[in-house]
Amino acid sequence: MSKTRANNEGNIKLRADGRYEVRVTVDYDKMTGKPKRVSKYAKTREKAVKLLNQMSFMNDTSPNNFTRVTLGDWLDLCLEVYMKNTIKQSTYLSYESYIRVHLKPALGDVVLQELTPRMLQLFYNYKAESEGLSAKTIVNLNLFLHRALKFAVAEGYINSNPASSVNLPSGGRPQITILTRDEQMCLIQGSYQHRYGVFIRLVLFTGIRLGELLGLRWEDVDVHGRRIYIRRTLNRLNKTEKPKNPQEASTEIVIQTPKSQNSIRSIPLLPQVLQDLQGWQRVQQSDRLAAGEAYENSGFLVTNPLGGYVEPRTFKDYYNQIIQLSGLRHFTFHALRHTFASRAMEQGMDVKTLSVILGHASVAFTLDTYAHVLDDHKQAGMALMEDLFTVPEPDVKDVAYPVLVTPCPDGSVELALPDFPEINCNTFQLPQGLAELRESLREELGTCFYPPSPIPALNIPCEPGQFVLQLSV
Repeated sequence: MSKTRANNEGNIKLRADGRYEVRVTVDYDKMTGKPKRVSKYAKTREKAVKLLNQMSFMNDTSPNNFTRVTLGDWLDLCLEVYMKNTIKQSTYLSYESYIRVHLKPALGDVVLQELTPRMLQLFYNYKAESEGLSAKTIVNLNLFLHRALKFAVAEGYINSNPASSVNLPSGGRPQITILTRDEQMCLIQGSYQHRYGVFIRLVLFTGIRLGELLGLRWEDVDVHGRRIYIRRTLNRLNKTEKPKNPQEASTEIVIQTPKSQNSIRSIPLLPQVLQDLQGWQRVQQSDRLAAGEAYENSGFLVTNPLGGYVEPRTFKDYYNQIIQLSGLRHFTFHALRHTFASRAMEQGMDVKTLSVILGHASVAFTLDTYAHVLDDHKQAGMALMEDLFTVPEPDVKDVAYPVLVTPCPDGSVELALPDFPEINCNTFQLPQGLAELRESLREELGTCFYPPSPIPALNIPCEPGQFVLQLSV
């Protein structure tokens, strides 16, 4: 069929197969002067017009053109157009640093369409081997790049995402430092000698981060429910726009929502911790009387004598003073969070609950981060398992049925009876789960005229990680 072109619709052609071809000139050959065009297709004229408008707009606003745009130009545009208004300021600064420090110096001049997985793989290998970049940083770098290139695929700049086909380092478990029980007690005792010691005790018994602590307001404290709500963070960050005046500060205080949706949470408070906070209210009342009209009623929990917020660097100075008063070696502030998590696991808190309190993205991350800090308690923990593997000699009336135990990624275990497929349960506490299973089995046997003979444990196939126990009834 012949070309059909209405007013103001640009280059739209109806093809013989019934589709509409939309063509946009994106560049000109420097040797011949002939135009270079990009074609896309639509099923209806209405969709073709819309597609033409989109292609024309992107061609006009692109940093270069469809065929010659470089990775560096695309990353700059992508950060400002697609990401800036949808990410936190701290995330924006991280992405800007990835572009400026790592990606543009090495790959910035590579034409987007010529970027390959091999180039990226060699780039990451070099960063790890020659520059000593950590596995976590390389993974985060590729996550950002993958996200930016995903938009390039959607716009038709490239056909596939080369960041999807690289082999990234897995890295080891993060190295963490915790206080021993004696050191924790010394710190608690020393904290009573300092104005801000109440907040050291609060962190030791809630595990909140420094930015979360400084972002707390009194409206986040539920006295009757004995809990606090983590709803915001307070941090000092670099400004997204560099100051034009050299005298102007390059950083600013940023109050924003926590780092992830999981970090928005509530945490129960021990009665002693709640009493601590009520005592701090009296300190703030004394500050208000002493400062008079100069007092700022900011509503924050952590305040200076004039009622204003305390910024992170200042509070770290106070923390270091408390460490010295306690006679301890230096620990980072984040070690208090690690200490809380370690003590919670030592005291028997289940991992799912701990993960929620810490605001982690998953139970697996909590286990991976903290399970290995309990070396001193492994022997005692294994001793608790002894009874499960010690089967008492059954009397003549006793019957033992095999139980297939399957560990789950969230820290629970799945218990199933091969002889009774309808009887199973999922539990975080193995002894209680076995007790439940025994009760269900007794009920089933009480209504069964001809109970099956137990399958020999050796005849039950096990997948990696599974094991079999015997349950007597």
